[in-house]
Amino acid sequence: MKTTALIAEDEALLAADLQAELLKLWPDLEIVASVGDGEAAVEQALNLQPDVLFLDIRMPGMTGMECAQALAEDWPENGKRFPLIVFVTAYDQYALQAFERAAFDYVLKPVQPERLAKTCARLQERLQDRTTPTTAVSPLDAIVDQMRELLAAGRPESPHRMSANTPLRLIQASAGNTITMIPIDDVVYFEAADKYVRVVTAEREHLIRTSLRELLQQLDPQRFWQIHRGAVVRCDAIDTAQRDESGKLTLTLRGNLTRLVVSRLYADLFRGM
Repeated sequence: MKTTALIAEDEALLAADLQAELLKLWPDLEIVASVGDGEAAVEQALNLQPDVLFLDIRMPGMTGMECAQALAEDWPENGKRFPLIVFVTAYDQYALQAFERAAFDYVLKPVQPERLAKTCARLQERLQDRTTPTTAVSPLDAIVDQMRELLAAGRPESPHRMSANTPLRLIQASAGNTITMIPIDDVVYFEAADKYVRVVTAEREHLIRTSLRELLQQLDPQRFWQIHRGAVVRCDAIDTAQRDESGKLTLTLRGNLTRLVVSRLYADLFRGM
């Protein structure tokens, strides 16, 4: 069977150039899709389950990092092996160090055939290793561990995150002509909602026009824990963390009836003492 790949790159010329170079270097590679934004990359990857993903770091909507995170969270346990990921990025020493620590591969823009040839050889070697009996069946543990390392190193596109010494203390939520001042201590959890973030307190909820990624940079990481790519909870508002037979964690909250699911990427936050 042919090796399959998906390209996610918002610049059409760069995507076409990458595809052409790949087909020269790897004639047996089948490009099953080429998409221009992060949401389409996740949708197509889950649908087609390619062997390799080439993800542009900076794309409209979701970044390449966020695509990888979404796929690590949503990849079906009974699906094909999780794809090998190659990040496509402009030169950024911070990003490259993070990728190397987490054992992801990368190529730089504009793509250089010599460097891409090494990446292709490395991918072919890894794919061959996957056919051995010892690695024929593999859960997502390895990719989850890699994603944890990459996330812990900080998002490559935002290396200068706000210091925990200057966390957000007050949120201003506007609705019509009214601006509501919400003390950060009143927030139970935040949840991504399209181009907005839901700010949920014990009494009510508000919408603010920002991304969860931008908001995270302003929150105290000791008090607010990301438990899913689309959810952040105030840790002292958590009542219990319950694990079912499949290992999935669900949180119950103080002062709120909502139950929040913890993705496998963040399950290690909850360990009994």
